[in-house]
Amino acid sequence: MSQNVEEVNETNFDSIALHSQIPVLVDFWAEWCGPCRTLAPIIEAVARQHAGTVRFVKLNVDDSPAIAVRHGIRGIPTLILFRDGEEKERVVGVVPEEEILRTINRHLNAISN
Repeated sequence: MSQNVEEVNETNFDSIALHSQIPVLVDFWAEWCGPCRTLAPIIEAVARQHAGTVRFVKLNVDDSPAIAVRHGIRGIPTLILFRDGEEKERVVGVVPEEEILRTINRHLNAISN
């Protein structure tokens, strides 16, 4: 992982993703998933832009299947934005950087209003 995106698993998912003081974008992915590898540098770029305002984490669905099932992950890559322990928005598939930024900014703006 990079300094901007950290790996989470079944042991630390709740404490990191659901109990964070700032919004958390979780990338549900797997090693074998080509689209997940395509999305990874996009997530990294967005994470650099929002360092300190949003926490970025990756959860390998093969290593932590119970978390994936609990959050209804049916296809990967899936991005879920959590704020205050609640799912606020979900994006499925490879999407452009601009769409991820719009998703994040919508929720950051909601916090500041």
